[in-house]
Amino acid sequence: MSKEDTWAVRFSTLAWKLLAEKNGLLIYHDEEFHMPDIVCLGQFTADVVVTPVSALPEKGKAIFVNNISLHNGGCACNTAVALGKLGIDTAVVGKVGCDTFGDFLIKVMNDVNLDTSGIVRDCSVNTSTTTVLVSPDGERSFLHYYGGNAKMSEDDINYDIIKTAKILHVAAAFLVPGLDGEPMARVLKKAQQMGVKTSLDTAWDAEGRWMQLLEPCLRHIDIFTPSIEEAQILSGKEHASEIAEVFMGYGINMVVLKLGSEGCYARTLEDEFTLPAFKVEKVVDTLGAGDSFVAGFLAATVSGWNLRKACKFANAVGAACVSAKGSSGIKTIQEIIESYHIEP
Repeated sequence: MSKEDTWAVRFSTLAWKLLAEKNGLLIYHDEEFHMPDIVCLGQFTADVVVTPVSALPEKGKAIFVNNISLHNGGCACNTAVALGKLGIDTAVVGKVGCDTFGDFLIKVMNDVNLDTSGIVRDCSVNTSTTTVLVSPDGERSFLHYYGGNAKMSEDDINYDIIKTAKILHVAAAFLVPGLDGEPMARVLKKAQQMGVKTSLDTAWDAEGRWMQLLEPCLRHIDIFTPSIEEAQILSGKEHASEIAEVFMGYGINMVVLKLGSEGCYARTLEDEFTLPAFKVEKVVDTLGAGDSFVAGFLAATVSGWNLRKACKFANAVGAACVSAKGSSGIKTIQEIIESYHIEP
């Protein structure tokens, strides 16, 4: 980008912020302007994790638990934070409230040097929150409040941030109601028209709309990273190779399926393989593991690594995530390479 283009982006970004603030929205931003490698757009949630919970209390009564802790959550937020820890220049685009949870999420993102200029603070709604109830055997149940994510719309998106990036990652489909379906398709299409590679991750669709919402987006995705369970429902197929064939029929260049403890499957026009997961001696916390895997894959991709090495690195980042509480196990790219013996 030329010096003239850079100043044009600065000016239009400032104009967008002033317009948003005039309409009663607060735009959180750093003073320093820069161009990110990756932009993560979508769901930003505060996770309140309660453990252990074997049963809910009767009305009017209390049950004592060992721990209640606060963590960053939401697919876009988790992926972005992991990218920041890896050392990738990353920006975020989303909406949170003018509340304590919103303050918390912005601090977490600032602490790993993310560009938060694309975060809109809407004082008419609270920040999205999930209460995570962890049973003694590690299984989780969730109580979710959509909050700011439900009010996120196309009008909240600053394309001046997106057009400077190499990859736009949307996370996750089915969790940002104002963008799901045709609006998300328009966002992805516009990014591609700007020369930005697009990536999309999915979540479980609790309302069962699946392809009804996702199909408009598929022709505007370069990298698709769903879990195997979500991909099976979306495609109507059972086996990874059949699933990939369905999505590549829409023009998607790269399909990477998250297989959980089994690793991952990847397919392009030139290559197809499954890579096993790294062995983890003790699984501490699986929250955000899939998002961390995606962060590892995007970090490797934007760094120019080949597909097989990118998948191996993604498996390593996923393993690092589940080996510690929250995302504390995720280190820099070089530290992950050394810890998991990833060859050049």
